[in-house]
Amino acid sequence: MPNLENLKKQAKLVLRWHRERYYPVAAQIRTVLPHFRNMTDAEVLAHSFKLSDAQQLVARQHGFDSWQALKKGLTPMANHAETRSRKAVMTAAEPQLFVRDIMASCDFYTSKLGFSIVFTYGEPPFYAQVKRDQARLNLRCVERPVIDPALRDAEQLLSAAITVASAEELKQLFLEFQSAGAAFFQTLKRQPWGARNFIIKDLDGNLLLFAGPDE
Repeated sequence: MPNLENLKKQAKLVLRWHRERYYPVAAQIRTVLPHFRNMTDAEVLAHSFKLSDAQQLVARQHGFDSWQALKKGLTPMANHAETRSRKAVMTAAEPQLFVRDIMASCDFYTSKLGFSIVFTYGEPPFYAQVKRDQARLNLRCVERPVIDPALRDAEQLLSAAITVASAEELKQLFLEFQSAGAAFFQTLKRQPWGARNFIIKDLDGNLLLFAGPDE
């Protein structure tokens, strides 16, 4: 569970970014807060934005409807000494995939792999994020491939690895993608190290590994 003090700092940082007209934060605000949804980036940054708005944004990003709901949902905080002695915990990782067309890639991930769009940034978009459950992928537009396609395929150079909890869930996922017409670089396979996996190739040749336990 996130630390409340860290979430307060996140909200203050979002507020500061808005005051400093930091454009990437406009996409977050527009995506998460309904009353900003129909605004352009410039309009979002010119609009009144308070600490309470920033707190609501942080709360919604963590699955709560409001800042008050977030505070009630958090477990009691450890005392200050315990917090200082505890090691930092990494809560998520977001691989960055390089693509030629942001909207075409967003359509692929939503229609073929069941992801949803978190945000797109730029006019026209040159950056985006998609998610499914706890998995998030960042999409970055580039003019030409950053990895030689032949080398990537020959060496199976993965762009991301996504795991599920059980062999049955992995099989369901494989059948779902197969039904949607996704392109498989490798079909569902049992590996000698005690796992099952398959690999999807996206529109730009990025290789995505989906893995789970053997049983």
